[in-house]
Amino acid sequence: MQATQLTDDQLVELAEMFRLMGDPSRLKIISACLNAPMCVSDIAAKYGLSQPLVSHHLRLLRAARVLRSERRGKQIFYEAADEHVKRVISDMAAHVCEHPNADLEASTD
Repeated sequence: MQATQLTDDQLVELAEMFRLMGDPSRLKIISACLNAPMCVSDIAAKYGLSQPLVSHHLRLLRAARVLRSERRGKQIFYEAADEHVKRVISDMAAHVCEHPNADLEASTD
C-alpha cells in the first residue's frame, strides 16, 4: 500500500510510530531487539538504562506494534514485530551512514 492510499486513521497511526521511534532511547531499544529477542534486564544493562524506564518504553513500542513480546518462564522477551520494522530501521540506518555530515552542511549554505 502506498502512503497516499492511507486513511486518516492510518496516517495518524503511522505518525505515532515514527514519533515513538524518534526518541533515542526507544530507538536503541528497538535496535537491540532486531536480531534476537531480548529481555528487559539485558536491554537495561546494555544501554545503562533503568529497568522501569526500559519497561515503560517497551510497553509503548508494543502498543504501537513496533515490538512484540513472548513470555518464556518468568521473563518476557521482546523482538521486532515483523520484517517491516526490521527493514525500516535497517534502511534508515544505512541511509544515515551513506551520507556524511558534510553533505548536510553544504545544503544549508
